[in-house]
Amino acid sequence: MPVPAISVAMSVYNGERFLALAIDSILSQTFTDFEFLILDDGSADGTAAIIDAYAAKDARIRVIRRDNKGLIVSLNELIAAARAPIIARMDCDDIAHPLRFAKQIAFLKDNPGYGVVGTWIENIDADGKIAYYEGADHPTDHEAFIATVGQGTTVCHSSVMMRKEPVQRVGGYHSAFKHCEDFDLWLRLASITKLCSVPERLMQYRHWEQQVSNRHAYEQRVGAGISLAAYREREAGRPDPTIVLKALPPVDRLDDLFGRSGVAKEVRAFVVPSLVYSQIALKSQGYDLLKQYLAEGSYVPGLWRTVPRLVMFGEPVRALGLAGLLSRRLITAQE
Repeated sequence: MPVPAISVAMSVYNGERFLALAIDSILSQTFTDFEFLILDDGSADGTAAIIDAYAAKDARIRVIRRDNKGLIVSLNELIAAARAPIIARMDCDDIAHPLRFAKQIAFLKDNPGYGVVGTWIENIDADGKIAYYEGADHPTDHEAFIATVGQGTTVCHSSVMMRKEPVQRVGGYHSAFKHCEDFDLWLRLASITKLCSVPERLMQYRHWEQQVSNRHAYEQRVGAGISLAAYREREAGRPDPTIVLKALPPVDRLDDLFGRSGVAKEVRAFVVPSLVYSQIALKSQGYDLLKQYLAEGSYVPGLWRTVPRLVMFGEPVRALGLAGLLSRRLITAQE
């Protein structure tokens, strides 16, 4: 068979709820020269039947089915299986605009120095209705990408189209960075290629209760902070100690891992501003990290609003504890 221009990489685990919409949006692309790799990562719902029904009707779909191994293993397996020199990511709960592939493939053709291009997104809720979320649009050139990495604003993972060669050259997705594997990959790629997003809303990105960014908000943000610290080590010409890791250590042990003081404090400062809005994070390890952050004498504006937020989340004891910490900090500042 002729080598396609694009290999679409989608990993699915129990994704029956939105899967058909996602597949339809790919099969409806105006740019049609692609193979569609769908990896069923050991689903126990109706995912397999949905995939098989589509594969029976469209020869571009290649199905990989096996026991559950997780997203990072699945993504690296999809990259290895891709026949095309360009890989387009897709998640099973998002919806691609019909012109997405045409716009991105044209950008990569016109900009050979870029190895990764995403798109701006349109946020939708579980029912497919347009939803508003605060946050800046993704950077539209590499210089802006580099300027905003400290804010965690890079590219939308499910909207990305990327060249296979540089992704493989940096080792693909890193297993230690579970739940933030994309951010870590972008920062490693930034050393050898350019990244940006097309300034058009060519992806509908779904926000719902079971998505990774909701269920694993704390782990995702901490991992992103450690990835950013590793990026800064590489940029400074120092060794990256995370390369050999299979799992990330607790934040309190980061100074030992990196061999210098201040890394743990930097990571906490990166995590806290977004942590204070996450119910799951504040009801788990995030609260302890927040306390340590305040104990170091750090502060972000509006932190007092987290106190009633904790009460609303059903954590009155933690709300009282945070109020006490903030009061002591205020008294100390006045002395």
